[in-house]
Amino acid sequence: MPVVTLITDFGNKDYALAAVKGAIISTVYKPQIIDISHQIEPYKVTQAAYILKNAYKTFPEGSIHIIGVESEKTPENDHLAMSFDGHYFIGADNGIFSMIKGKLKADKIVTINIHDQSSIVFPVLDAFIKVAAHLSRSGTLDVIGKKTDKIRELVELRPVINATGDQVVGSVIYVDNYGNVITNITRKLFNEVRKSRGFIIFARNVKFRKVFETYSGAIDFNIPKGKRNEEGKKIALFNDADHLELAIYKSNPQSVGSASSLFGLEYRDSVTVKFE
Repeated sequence: MPVVTLITDFGNKDYALAAVKGAIISTVYKPQIIDISHQIEPYKVTQAAYILKNAYKTFPEGSIHIIGVESEKTPENDHLAMSFDGHYFIGADNGIFSMIKGKLKADKIVTINIHDQSSIVFPVLDAFIKVAAHLSRSGTLDVIGKKTDKIRELVELRPVINATGDQVVGSVIYVDNYGNVITNITRKLFNEVRKSRGFIIFARNVKFRKVFETYSGAIDFNIPKGKRNEEGKKIALFNDADHLELAIYKSNPQSVGSASSLFGLEYRDSVTVKFE
């Protein structure tokens, strides 16, 4: 029973998602289809990369991950299939492959060459599913494409360390369902640059001088519940993906607000860490 995952910016309003799942069932023998997310903002490759990179590792080896974000084939946006870390990834060369594998080397990447006319308009429905079906039958990448070592890199989304080594300028790469703001500053980079120094995290007009291990770590549970300050408590922590995250304790974007709305932070906004 091959595992086929889907991550797209299709949403649930239109027929696209149902059509893709129908085609998978019709093409792949007894597939187990898993929805990772279909709420990616349109064309937000970095969102898809962040979610997929931190989700795929929990799936069994041999899983096939279809990426339907900015998937149209153009002269600057070819279609790729990648074998990496025991998994297969199928999508467009829009930078997402470089973000998934990071600095690690892929086992193999090929440029897909099995397109027909229908795949020009809706490539996920045609070319990507054909590749998934081929791989589910233990087919090799060489049959469906030509090996390549050149893929698009989104280098502009990497944190920048200043010349004196006392500052890291990162950016917001994702805002989650709770309105928490996730940056591209990882725990590893933070600790490498910090070197045991103190720090201040600047996010617009908000400052953080401490990084907690958990959300509740910011709350003093020795104080009786009715007397301690919980609501609106601002928190900086490294999340389970080891990315620096800015949050509000028990925030709700639909009512009391969230880190994104209260701090005024959106995708690509800067977050700076100053070491001292």
